[in-house]
Amino acid sequence: MNENLFASFMIPVMLGIPITTLIIMFPTMLFPTPNRLINNRMTTIQQWITKLTSKQLMVTHNPKGQTWSLMLISLLLFIASTNLLGMLPHSFTPTTQLSMNLGMAIPLWTGTILIGFRNKTKMSLAHLLPLGTPTFLIPMLVMIETISLFIQPLALAVRLTANITAGHLLLHLIGSATLALMSISLFTALITFIILTLLVILEFAVALIQAYVFTLLVSLYLQNNT
Repeated sequence: MNENLFASFMIPVMLGIPITTLIIMFPTMLFPTPNRLINNRMTTIQQWITKLTSKQLMVTHNPKGQTWSLMLISLLLFIASTNLLGMLPHSFTPTTQLSMNLGMAIPLWTGTILIGFRNKTKMSLAHLLPLGTPTFLIPMLVMIETISLFIQPLALAVRLTANITAGHLLLHLIGSATLALMSISLFTALITFIILTLLVILEFAVALIQAYVFTLLVSLYLQNNT
């Protein structure tokens, strides 16, 4: 274990050059393009899961929203594979960086908002003012709704960053405690090791769930603007 609690969240550097780009590109190797007439079992399972998730995300969208299906599925696969990559020992999780998550959230959110103002201008503006609002409250409510609208991409990025970071920190702390207890009490160390194993399984689930939640929220923003 690293002595520094936040060492695993530092951007890795090789020969003085950040290698974050190479790490981000690495998960794409986990999804090979099939070039055979009959796929193997791994490729078949990947395609089945991708098709099932795509159908679930796009079932409530109209034809205009369904044009985003490829982008949303690519986003889901990218975030999920990146989160799972961070579970490997001595690895780096790019989604623990708020700057990267904002880089994904802001363009996607902006795209959905622009589509809404282009296709449903009146409805998009009507969302800024609830129906039946008293006249003297209109300026305040418009300001509040506008602020809440601009907070959406920040909430997307912070939610993903906080969940992934918290899980990694908890694993780091319990792992350090397990190593420290091995020289004090083997029985207590065994209990903490069992807890650590269960948390690792939970963190794998969280890595996939957070990828789905991020993509689902983008899909909901798109649905409200198409």
